[in-house]
Amino acid sequence: MADKDTGTGFAIGIVAGAVIGLAIGFLYAPRRGEETRQMIKEKAEVVKERAAEAAEKVKETAGEFREKAQEKMREAKGQES
Repeated sequence: MADKDTGTGFAIGIVAGAVIGLAIGFLYAPRRGEETRQMIKEKAEVVKERAAEAAEKVKETAGEFREKAQEKMREAKGQES
């Protein structure tokens, strides 16, 4: 269970870091307001896609962990009998 929590926290940290980094970069970028808004929109889409990919990877990892844990429990029950 700790592995699942660590993976989720890591993914959230990556997304939060990316958002903060983009925001700081845009604040210091010498562009017109319209160009900046368009760039923010494009970068937000990229971050959204990456967050979705990270979430999917966390789900897959959690599923694999669950399957392994269930298999270990079945093995342990088989040895007890």
